[in-house]
Amino acid sequence: MKVSWLLLPCFFLFAWGETRYYDFIVSSTPYTRLCSTKKILTVNGQFPGPTIYANKGDIVVVETYNRAQYNITLHWHGVKQPRNPWSDGPEYITQCPIPPGGSFKYTIILSNEEGTVWWHAHSDWSRATVHGAIVVHPQLGTIYPFTKPDREVPIILGEWWKEDINEVLALGLITGADFNVSDAFTINGQPGDRYPCSKQGTFRLLVEHGKSYLLRIVNAALNDEFFLAIANHKLTVVGTDGAYTKPLQAQYIMITPGQTMDVLLEANQPPNLYYMAARAFSDGVGVPFDNTTATAIVEYSNYTLPHSTAPSPIYPQLPYYNNTLAAFNFTQRLRSLASGDHPIEVPLKVDTHLVYSVSVNTFPCPQNSCGGPNGSRFAASINNISFETPQIDILDAYYAGIRGVFRKNFPSFPPYIFNFTADSFPMVLEIPKPGTKVKVLKYGECVELVFQGTNLVAGEDHPLHLHGFSFYVVGSGFGNYDPVKDPLEYNLVDPPSKNTVSVPRNGWVALRFIADNPGVWFMHCHLERHLSWGMDAVFIVRDGESPDERLLPPPPNMPRC
Repeated sequence: MKVSWLLLPCFFLFAWGETRYYDFIVSSTPYTRLCSTKKILTVNGQFPGPTIYANKGDIVVVETYNRAQYNITLHWHGVKQPRNPWSDGPEYITQCPIPPGGSFKYTIILSNEEGTVWWHAHSDWSRATVHGAIVVHPQLGTIYPFTKPDREVPIILGEWWKEDINEVLALGLITGADFNVSDAFTINGQPGDRYPCSKQGTFRLLVEHGKSYLLRIVNAALNDEFFLAIANHKLTVVGTDGAYTKPLQAQYIMITPGQTMDVLLEANQPPNLYYMAARAFSDGVGVPFDNTTATAIVEYSNYTLPHSTAPSPIYPQLPYYNNTLAAFNFTQRLRSLASGDHPIEVPLKVDTHLVYSVSVNTFPCPQNSCGGPNGSRFAASINNISFETPQIDILDAYYAGIRGVFRKNFPSFPPYIFNFTADSFPMVLEIPKPGTKVKVLKYGECVELVFQGTNLVAGEDHPLHLHGFSFYVVGSGFGNYDPVKDPLEYNLVDPPSKNTVSVPRNGWVALRFIADNPGVWFMHCHLERHLSWGMDAVFIVRDGESPDERLLPPPPNMPRC
């Protein structure tokens, strides 16, 4: 429905599109996978959940009703929500959860996002089954920067546990051990016909020879990065994280939890059946992971043999599960489109330099009674601070001036400088400090943030996600970041614009953004196990001077703690 700007509340005057309405009902629904049935949390009874469709600049209103027995919040991943963190969603960061029987109206303000972003639960591990795509088409009157595809298809990658996901979470938190890995991966909710009892439900993508398909790929998995390929077909990446890229042709993609990719598939092969396959990329030494492969079938419409007599689909070649260079080299090739119709503005003058070390850690347990290494409890940290979730959401505390909920002294640099990627460390470096601390930024300042991976306890990739912003990934590499030499190699011409970036194992990533979105914004590893252990941080961006540079007031229906 088209909405005149004259009818909108004053704080929506900067939106230029339509307002679209969705009802989301969260409930427990019986689902059968891998020969067994269990109840899972779903939205509108669907797994994955419904796709939201909008145009660039639209406002989407989602009335959310919690009919489940658990608290719930929803996050609109990759949507910047200008001045509106009240609808951003992370539990106890920007809102208190929606209780069973409660409801909340989320207002999703789209700005310059174009392509694919997504939504998911942001409370406990509910996003295992509560998630879906957000398709943001070009603004009315504009076109794609590539030939319009004949069809668009959401491809949602996920995980499936035979156990109840809340039991998986609870067991890990009680014992202090690592969490049980998933039993299967899924493509659009199905593990594929290589699993028991799954042949009938295998997702099939029907294609016609000579036509093109835009695959809107979302990695919604809790704890696994993926290599994905389609047998005998090249993939052309044209967008990532809600922004266009220069076309990148590849035999495979690597996509981390939280990331999205827009990928063109040309149906140009002989009519046949071809597997689409996704399996984990995991290069952490001694880190458990699900070593299975999810499949879907790409089926040409004029392939007429009955399925009962047809040969098995052709299987693609995928990099080996721990092929770090394959993952890194693919990521390094991504570039912003940076065209006249889709310009970029890479910040050149930095006001604030930050270096954040990201680590897996341990806490000691009495009499070595926990399930982590040497009887310890697993933990994680950023700059040696293991985040403690408060019981009053930080946004409300900040807006209302409630003291004692958080402290404003999050360190700008690692408190200890050492060889972050060494093979062994003194035990004292493995133990972080618990706390609820935030980093305060001035409105409009340019921030350069370097994530430094460490080899403490277990070095592995970390997909870091920043709410409220996109950022330019200007550099990355292996080893310890060198503040003198490494910036000389930055890409300040066409770096990719992202909201989730993978910090390579024992490596670093440098990103830049302008702090022009006032409010409270969460930043965390999108491996859910690391988030639960404390690899989280919070930015508070202060108000600017003009009215349109200030945080919007809270809506009247915010859930209460």
